[in-house]
Amino acid sequence: MTIFTPARAGSEGYAELPGLMSRLTGDEKHGPAATSTLDALWVLYDRVLRVTPETVDEPGRDRFLLSKGHGPMAYYAVLAAKGFVPVEWLDDFGGFDSPLGFHPDRTLVPGAEIGSGSLGHGLPLGVGVALGLKARGLDDAAVWVLVGDAELDEGSNEEAVAFAGASGLDRLHTVVIDNSSARWGRPGALSARFAAGGWAVEDIDGRDHEALYAAFTAPHAGRPLAVVAHVEAKN
Repeated sequence: MTIFTPARAGSEGYAELPGLMSRLTGDEKHGPAATSTLDALWVLYDRVLRVTPETVDEPGRDRFLLSKGHGPMAYYAVLAAKGFVPVEWLDDFGGFDSPLGFHPDRTLVPGAEIGSGSLGHGLPLGVGVALGLKARGLDDAAVWVLVGDAELDEGSNEEAVAFAGASGLDRLHTVVIDNSSARWGRPGALSARFAAGGWAVEDIDGRDHEALYAAFTAPHAGRPLAVVAHVEAKN
């Protein structure tokens, strides 16, 4: 039996992440989109997700789905820091022969659960993964999806929110990075939307690591969890 613990495999720490991100160069970095996710990604991989480089193929592992795949710099930096991918891969980001593309590819990036970047797909896929795990009796495996505030304008997400809440998929978790990029966004709307769909909701400062951890581990029996993380995008 595999004993799962949060991934602490890499030697790099949070303080090294900006340096790791600086190794990724090119015109398709989507810097603000990436930096807005950095703190949430770090807390998830450092303290919450039960998956390591050694357990990426274990059926009972936690699954993390990056729906906000058009800004993968922070994601790649965290994967490198935790030992999922070699640090040297960062230097070839977006290159012709590089496995680290401008959008993650699950067939090329160890630890990536989906190919992403076409916004609006991650949360519906997460619902499907949660249903599949439940059908297989893998009740301990958690599913985490990271989405951006603007992509929630997609109708596919509205259906996913409604279905997951009505179905009581309590192993499904969504982290919403709210960097005020949604054209029609208004304060409190995201939290209210998930709450109306039957989700447990935590509304927090997305740069505060302790607040993130507390929200990620908040009890939500019988309901999926949405963590709305408010951040100011950095260039």
